[in-house]
Amino acid sequence: MIIIRKAIPQEWSVIADFQQLMAMETENMSLDSHTLELGVKQVFDNPDKGCYYVAAFDGTVVGSLMITYEWSDWRNRTIFWIQSVYVDRAHRRRGIYRLLYAHIREIAQNDESIGGIRLYVDKTNLPAQKTYANLGMNGEHYQLFEWMKS
Repeated sequence: MIIIRKAIPQEWSVIADFQQLMAMETENMSLDSHTLELGVKQVFDNPDKGCYYVAAFDGTVVGSLMITYEWSDWRNRTIFWIQSVYVDRAHRRRGIYRLLYAHIREIAQNDESIGGIRLYVDKTNLPAQKTYANLGMNGEHYQLFEWMKS
């Protein structure tokens, strides 16, 4: 049985490992482990930055995602941003992301202060785009532009 729940601080290393794997898998990038570990721990130490949710199968974390917050003055509500999604390869194609998303959507649906859910996806990640579309999300409104310090 798969259980979706808020991550606990002791799971920071599993989440950091997932992020390292995700960066390599999606962008062929190796992240600096020290910086990544500090970044994951920051979320647990500072809940205003966001929070992690995990999928656990028989007590083992097999998937995770992070929620960060955007204030929308247009809606006078907070928007959830789904980030850092990863499902262990051995547990893919079992609906784990679908369960994680359903959990987040239920939280948003039942909280009047939440205006919706957003995420971004690499243009070349067609399987993820298909998954998100199948869950009723759309990519019709915005294109993401960014400037990032190296």
